[in-house]
Amino acid sequence: MNKAKLKLSLLQMDIKIGEPEANYRKAEQMLHAAVSADPKPDVIVLPEMWNTGYALEQIGDLADENGESTQERLSAFAREHQVSIVGGSIAEKREAGVYNTIHAFGRSGEELGQYDKIHLFRLMDEEKHLQPGSRTGTLSIDGMPAGMMICYDIRFPELARKLALSGAKMLFVPAEWPNPRLHHWRTLLQARAIENQMYVIACNRCGQSGETVFFGHSMVIDPWGEVIAESGDQEGILTAEIDPGLVDEVRTRIPVFEDRRPLLYE
Repeated sequence: MNKAKLKLSLLQMDIKIGEPEANYRKAEQMLHAAVSADPKPDVIVLPEMWNTGYALEQIGDLADENGESTQERLSAFAREHQVSIVGGSIAEKREAGVYNTIHAFGRSGEELGQYDKIHLFRLMDEEKHLQPGSRTGTLSIDGMPAGMMICYDIRFPELARKLALSGAKMLFVPAEWPNPRLHHWRTLLQARAIENQMYVIACNRCGQSGETVFFGHSMVIDPWGEVIAESGDQEGILTAEIDPGLVDEVRTRIPVFEDRRPLLYE
């Protein structure tokens, strides 16, 4: 059943490159801090590749084997604390190679959805070390349908539109989006929210890996494109509350989906 509102906590982490155990400990500390808040969140979101960072040269050795350790930890935490978790993304090793993968869990610890990053970012050599996903990612949280994208994916409006057409009313975006492209980050996220009339919930990392600085600025954007919550550049937990009913209201007031002419777009 759809709740009137959903309370969100976004974990803006400083990730230690190539140190999975340190990152698991940090994530666990921040998860406990999130559920200790009043009010307690309904949904917790983590950033991209939070288990290893972009240690791509060693990623085959560092990645979580079949995602088993991550899934076990996040599922158990979700079940114990009766909270949904969109588990950012992790480096996950499978027989075919290493993937950049989201696992999401519901309040009973059940898996709600999984998504492998489709668009690999060549400027960071992802395509040399990771395997691309081959299908879109959808899930439902407390009765509210949602989609999943990862970082570079937000530059591809076709993917966000496909998720919206499949019923998504909110879009989760874990990321490691670096300086100096804050303007791109904010503009693209707002555009995806406006054109698809849905909430965009984007959790970026902060801190520095090698020469690359990550600016944070995790944010929650409503279906009008208004930023209703935004972090700075420091580690911390961003909280927000969203109203599922606003999506239907916006889509009724400006009937974009009814006015589409898809035959002319092919």
